[in-house]
Amino acid sequence: MIVRMAKHGTESLVPLIEIRDATVFRGSTRVFHHFTLNLEQGCNTAILGPNGAGKTTLLKILTRELYPVVRDGSSVQILGDKRSDIWSLRSQLGIVSSDLQYEYADAARGIEVVLSGFYASVGVWGHQGFTDDQTRRAEAILRELAMDSMANRTYGSLSTGQQRRLLLGRALVNDPPSLLLDEPTTGLDLTATFQYLETMRQLMSDGRTLVLVTHHIHEIPPEIRRVVLLKDGEIFADGDKEAVLTGQNLSALYEQPIQLVQKQSWYQAIPG
Repeated sequence: MIVRMAKHGTESLVPLIEIRDATVFRGSTRVFHHFTLNLEQGCNTAILGPNGAGKTTLLKILTRELYPVVRDGSSVQILGDKRSDIWSLRSQLGIVSSDLQYEYADAARGIEVVLSGFYASVGVWGHQGFTDDQTRRAEAILRELAMDSMANRTYGSLSTGQQRRLLLGRALVNDPPSLLLDEPTTGLDLTATFQYLETMRQLMSDGRTLVLVTHHIHEIPPEIRRVVLLKDGEIFADGDKEAVLTGQNLSALYEQPIQLVQKQSWYQAIPG
């Protein structure tokens, strides 16, 4: 179980993420038009869709890299906050994104990657100081993620799976009650994938809320309760996992015949 600094209180009624009537462009391309989505605290959710569905744009909205067209009634709120950048909310919502993985400095040591989470920086810098408690916290996170042997290894020398675990540690060092994970097992071999999925399950068992953005059905753990399907910038289906994850829905989503195989509450897609 991932070590906690303190026990979080009862979940708030304030939505974790609330997007209301948002129209969003990437360059000259309109990705979302009058888009609305609410994600509650305490509800583990997967957002699933093919390439081009709008998943990357959604992430960039949440990280304040993109903004909706200014219009009355249109807003993006994270834990009720409309204005703060996502990194200032890092003690409440941790984000592990593919973009961050590719941007991170190769020369950073493992312990520095985790410590950088305290400042939401990419790497650590001379003007940043860390208390003994913060260093102990980072070391504890490395142990819990079975990464303590990587503390002095450089980021660039590590495998994709090891890098992903370090970036997860970077998010966890602030002990956020909620996490947003972007394509967490892409590029991982089976062993690394299963290890990461087990860590995700431990985090949810520990009481954290996970929002998983993916196009891989096999990485949706049993603890996920809600599934949102995106297609062409719109919500194609949304609801309880068992009702939404069907061969019929996925065949329509991906526009090809798909069958679902289910075992022990895990799902896998096979050609229809």
